[in-house]
Amino acid sequence: MKDRIMTEEELAEDLIENIRPQKLVDYIGQKEVKDNIGVFIKSALIRNESLDHILLYGPPGLGKTTLAAIIANELGSNFKTASGPAIEKTGDLAAILSTLEPNDVLFIDEIHRIPRIVEEILYSAMEDFSIDIIIGGEGSSRSIKINLPNFTLVGATTRAGDLSSPLRDRFGIIAKLNYYTEEELTQIAKRTSRVLNIEIENEAAIEIAKRSRGTPRICNRLIKRVRDFALVEGSGKIDLNIVSLALDKLKVDQMGLDETDHNLLMAIIEKFNGGPVGLEAIASSIGEEAGTIEDVYEPFLLQKGFLKRTSRGRMVTEKTYDYFGIKNQRSLF
Repeated sequence: MKDRIMTEEELAEDLIENIRPQKLVDYIGQKEVKDNIGVFIKSALIRNESLDHILLYGPPGLGKTTLAAIIANELGSNFKTASGPAIEKTGDLAAILSTLEPNDVLFIDEIHRIPRIVEEILYSAMEDFSIDIIIGGEGSSRSIKINLPNFTLVGATTRAGDLSSPLRDRFGIIAKLNYYTEEELTQIAKRTSRVLNIEIENEAAIEIAKRSRGTPRICNRLIKRVRDFALVEGSGKIDLNIVSLALDKLKVDQMGLDETDHNLLMAIIEKFNGGPVGLEAIASSIGEEAGTIEDVYEPFLLQKGFLKRTSRGRMVTEKTYDYFGIKNQRSLF
C-alpha cells in the first residue's frame, strides 16, 4: 500500500508504467548497499521491530526514492512521502507525523532543506517517537506531547554535507549511492524496454547506457524518447541507428554530455579563459540556477575529469580542451 502525502512530479510517469522495481531482487546496481539493507530488513522482521532510520545520499537520479519504496514493500509497510522544501513549519511536520501508523516508512526527499526549527522537532520524533508542539496564542500558549507509533524515516539528500550533525547522527543506517556502470545501465535499459513493451537490440541498449551519465533516471528518460523516434521514424524497434538518430537530435553526445554541459564548459573556456571562476558567475553566463549546476551537472563533469574545483573557483581540464578540439592557450606559454 502506498499513501503519498506528496511526491515529485517527475516520478508520476515512472510509477504509472511500473518502470521502478518493487523488490530488492529486481533492483539493479548498488550491490553493497542493497545487500546490507536486505540484511537489516530481515533482521527487523525477525525481531518484529521497526527498521532503523536510513539516510541515502548521492547525486540525483540514482534510485534513492525507488530504494525507499522497495524498503517499505519488503517490510510490508505503508510508504508515505514528503519533500524537505515543503515542510516549512513545525505544524507541517506534525501533520505528516500524525498520520503515521505502526512500522510505516516515511520518506523525506531533500531532507537537507528542512528548516532548522523544524529539524529540532524531528529529533525527538526519530529518537523517542514523540513530539512536543506548542498550541495557542501569545499569553495562552501551552505545550502538548504527541506520542507517535514506531516508524522508519528514510531521508534522501544530494548534499550530505549540508545536514547538521545532530540530524545525521540520528540515522542508524547511512548509505551512499554511486554512479552506475555501463553494464548495470545496459541491464536497466533492457528492463525498461520490456516494461514499455518495445524491443531493443543489445548494441542499442549498450549505446544508451554509455550516454546515460551513470544515472538510471537519465537512462529511463532516454529510452522513452528513443522509443518515440523508433515508433515514428523507425521500424518500431530500438536499434543502434535509431538510437544514434534520436540522441543526436536530442543533443546528447557520445559521453552523455548534453547542451547545458557544452554551454557550461564552453562558457568557462571562452568567457573566463578556462577558469578559475565562481559558481555564480558561471550560472549567470549560461542562464542556469547555481544550485542546479552544482547538484545536477557538476558531479558528472567532475567525475569524468572535465571540470575541477579549486580554492579560487571552477576550472576546465586539459581533457575538456581536447574533447572540444580547442588549443589551451595557457599551455603554449
